[in-house]
Amino acid sequence: MAAPCPLPATQELSTLHAKLQGLLRFLREALAISNAHTVDFYTESLWEQLVDLPPETVLAVLRSSAAETEARPSEARPLVEGEREAGITDFPKIFCETSQKLVSVEGFALAAKYYSIQNLGICTPFEQLLVALRGNQKQRTGENVKPDEFMNLKKSHEVQAMSEVISSVAEYCGIKQVIDLGSGKGYLSSFLSLKYGLKVYGIDSSNTNTHGAEERNRKLKKHWKVYHTRSKLDVNGLVLKMAKERKVQDGINCKADIEGDCDSSPANQEEKCTSDFLPDFSGSVISNIRKQMENLHVHSHQEDNLCFGNAFSLIDLLPINAIEPTSSCRIPKRKMSEANKERRKTTSKSNESNIYSPLTSFITADSDLNDIIKDLENCLMVGLHTCGDLAPNTLRIFTSKSEIKGVCSVGCCYHLLSEEFENPPKECTQQKWGFPMSCYLKEERWCCGRNARMSACLALERVAVGRGLPEKIIMDYYEKYKPRMNELEAFNMLKVVLAPCIETLILLDRLCYLKEQEDIAWSALVKLFDPVKSPRCYAVIALKKQQ
Repeated sequence: MAAPCPLPATQELSTLHAKLQGLLRFLREALAISNAHTVDFYTESLWEQLVDLPPETVLAVLRSSAAETEARPSEARPLVEGEREAGITDFPKIFCETSQKLVSVEGFALAAKYYSIQNLGICTPFEQLLVALRGNQKQRTGENVKPDEFMNLKKSHEVQAMSEVISSVAEYCGIKQVIDLGSGKGYLSSFLSLKYGLKVYGIDSSNTNTHGAEERNRKLKKHWKVYHTRSKLDVNGLVLKMAKERKVQDGINCKADIEGDCDSSPANQEEKCTSDFLPDFSGSVISNIRKQMENLHVHSHQEDNLCFGNAFSLIDLLPINAIEPTSSCRIPKRKMSEANKERRKTTSKSNESNIYSPLTSFITADSDLNDIIKDLENCLMVGLHTCGDLAPNTLRIFTSKSEIKGVCSVGCCYHLLSEEFENPPKECTQQKWGFPMSCYLKEERWCCGRNARMSACLALERVAVGRGLPEKIIMDYYEKYKPRMNELEAFNMLKVVLAPCIETLILLDRLCYLKEQEDIAWSALVKLFDPVKSPRCYAVIALKKQQ
């Protein structure tokens, strides 16, 4: 086996610390905007407290900045080029030193863009990672599989991209077992098992999700078999089309044909054998069928671990009535039956290694996987949009369990993270918090706050007017604050612009945590998804050192 290709170079821990330092300087002043609760916006006069600009000015600048970025996205790169010399001090004065109010929306927008993941240059390109993982090998699976036939477009996009990188990491590490934490409805687990032939354990805390995943996987397997049966029928259609070229050779004895064409060369032996099965097909027809067989054989070899049988024979390629055996070339039914039984036995045996098993368990950082998975072996741990603390706990389990050789985690629901320094109670037994994870931010005793983490999810709280209020009071409020609606719109736009910086902080914290571990050989942030289709698009990926 050839030595694996080197993985893409990533930035050192010291470089990440320098980026964190600049980001923290900006957020220390800006975080008050993200932590302001929208419910209190009018009652607490938040605009007057935090912004020293007219809302019309803020809206105009932010809209202009957004339009410019959309029209010329590449122009953000010079910020990265001058990063070693530049810093937050090079931006225009953003906040007033005495009042801490926002005084420069241009500087605010520039700094927020500067400290986003995309512009900090801390992401490893998805395609570059795939090329390194695969080396000179081509993709193992058929390109014709369309996951959007089995799930909605958003989930299809996520599952296809994530399963591609997971299968490539598994192949790179020589691993067949995958543990999917927070597996939910089982879309990713089922796809990894069905398409890539991996043995997947999907663990979810909800019994409802587990039972639903089992039923969904059963239906998906059924749909999947139909899908690939349809692929076979497409080939049969090709054979039927070619059969129109048949040259009628009535009266020619099959035995005489064999004797006349007999040759000791392997190539001619193969052609003779094929001709026995297709006595009425022209040479061009047989040649075309042989090419189809060769293509399918290669395709089958690439997908030899799939749960459906891909070992096409010549008989599989032909319609039932295409074979016209004569007395001298008929195959006994008993032998055919034994051959089919043997093939089914081999297929069944190979399928034992690529199954999906949904399990129910509540996972914490201290969970013992051996109590949940009895046949735990060298494996990968993955999670697609794992909620709240499950994402950091996934990384902690990865670093603590020797059998887990790699991890691919995409988190979500940042507002549900537990924070160590967010108004900690006097007596608290919790030892492992969702944030921060890294030693650097722990030493800083950094706290984001729930509202800031909520804004990082781009799921801003709705303006509430209370429950059970009479309609007249509600309308009075509406009429009173209607002239100030532009303030609320401008304030929410400031929070949206700042949101990527808070997500950068959370993900950089997780990456730094992995970089701090001695047994991690490689770790990176990778943009897996199109953010328009899936806003939580960044994966934390890491591999352990080979022992």
